[in-house]
Amino acid sequence: MADQFVVPQFLDVEAKIIGPITMRQFVIMIMAALLDFLAFRLIPNIFIFIVVALIVTGLAAVFAFARVNGQPFHIMFLNMVQTIRKPLIRIWDKTRSDADIKVMMKKDEEEVPEPLPVKASLHSSRLNDITLILNTGGTYNPEAHE
Repeated sequence: MADQFVVPQFLDVEAKIIGPITMRQFVIMIMAALLDFLAFRLIPNIFIFIVVALIVTGLAAVFAFARVNGQPFHIMFLNMVQTIRKPLIRIWDKTRSDADIKVMMKKDEEEVPEPLPVKASLHSSRLNDITLILNTGGTYNPEAHE
């Protein structure tokens, strides 16, 4: 009977560490809290701090918890950045003329390689002698039997 193996399922589901929060979400929110604390210490005006803190916490919450088409937001964001960096229109720049292409298509005369040295073929009687020498472990001497 064939062995049965357990096939892992739900590979795309992240492990939950604190209730319904995954490790990725937890780290993102901790980093947002650290940035908010840093902003609190550096920004003297409370109203500017509140605006900065709301922006940082809002962006962190979006990156941590939002999903677009079943995928985390950060995957969609990376795909969007890659799409923006690529050119939108691709233009074929044909700078070569048909004559240039025909010249390029012509095969250059290939250099003829030097012929490899060919060993002289063994005659059947010599081949038999070598076979007997190998089979007898070197005790057979063809000159003695001639």
